[in-house]
Amino acid sequence: MELVLHQKQELNLFMTYKLRQAIELLQYSTYDLYQYLMEQEMENPLIELKEQKSSDLYERNLNRSSITRSTSASAIEMKQSKEVCMRDKLMQQSEILYRDLQDLKVIEYIIYNIDENGYLDFAENEQELSVVFNENEISRGIQLLQAVGPAGIGARNLKECLLLQVNDEFPDKELIECLIENFLELLANKKWEDIAARMNISLRKVKEIHELILTLNPRPCSFISDFSIQYVNPDIIVQHNGKGLSFYLNDGYLPEIHFNDQYSALLNQDDETAKYLQEKYKSYQWLVSSIDKRRQTINKIMQVLVKKQEQFFAEGFIALAPLTLKEVAEEIEMHESTVSRVTMNKFIQTPKGTFELRALFTSKLETSDGTSIAQTKVKMLLKSLIEGENKCHPLSDQKITDCFNEEKGIKVSRRTISKYREELNIPSSSRRKELTIK
Repeated sequence: MELVLHQKQELNLFMTYKLRQAIELLQYSTYDLYQYLMEQEMENPLIELKEQKSSDLYERNLNRSSITRSTSASAIEMKQSKEVCMRDKLMQQSEILYRDLQDLKVIEYIIYNIDENGYLDFAENEQELSVVFNENEISRGIQLLQAVGPAGIGARNLKECLLLQVNDEFPDKELIECLIENFLELLANKKWEDIAARMNISLRKVKEIHELILTLNPRPCSFISDFSIQYVNPDIIVQHNGKGLSFYLNDGYLPEIHFNDQYSALLNQDDETAKYLQEKYKSYQWLVSSIDKRRQTINKIMQVLVKKQEQFFAEGFIALAPLTLKEVAEEIEMHESTVSRVTMNKFIQTPKGTFELRALFTSKLETSDGTSIAQTKVKMLLKSLIEGENKCHPLSDQKITDCFNEEKGIKVSRRTISKYREELNIPSSSRRKELTIK
């Protein structure tokens, strides 16, 4: 066996640490970028951050958004404390009504372990409960709590929640309880005839009971979840001016990046300290350059979006034009992956509300006249069509498909309609059907 040496030339692309950082920087939201700058200042002695004085402008722009938001920690703490107070208030009222210490222990456990809808997840806490309380004590605690909190609070499932709300004031209480206890699934699937046959009552009576059940609240403690507010800081703000649309990056609160002059004299020396500082100086230059490039890239993308989606900013999603990441990338002569990264994790505040930036990108469907229509617009048309249908004879997916193809000239399959309907959380035609009494 002969050993032979061969010389081979290869070209490989390696992703450097700086390149990975630059890619990550594109994906950062403005708030994430703010946090990143704070970290860089701690790691690099040559970076000196100077806080902006014009933060008032940022706050004013924030308040114009249609989504509740706050950058103030005190505001968040205030909302959280308000939620805690609601539970505390329920406990205080229980202590006024009841004196038995064991009852109060059970009630306290329920109040501080219900979820945002008011349900007690008994299955998840069963092991813990079995050590402290038995089944009868829990049931008694839930019943006692009904006199303090909203009816249905502390229920372990939907069925129990509805049964707790059925009181003596309801006519035909026994029939309502029977239906909830035994035929709730049939009711959800609107199997009216099956319910009437099994309960041996008329369809008219089934309808009456159904209308009464609709007055019950499946989420008795939604007042607690109301305080779980989502805080969103828009990265880009689009607004109307006298001449049309304008936009700006909502980064006025980002600190200015300055070079720390204290180390200038040490940079030109010939020692290990100078080598260290020279590396840090390169990092400083890279950071300034990368942030500037990020800002330029976002501006280029936004210029295309404002031009292509002009109708959206005036009319909302019903006027959203079909637009893909690839089309924008070609327009600004960048790679599609770059556009994809830049549009990630960012929110845009518009005259029609605040949305994820990605919401302005949507694929297209073909129409009979050769033009295209955005998927988002098709979904809105689908929702509008179903809202206006005859609920006694709701449209099947196939009928909706025929309507789109024949009347609206939009080429779409039944499977696509079914997919869009599920994405919109719209039930099937059989579950949308209302009971008719002749």
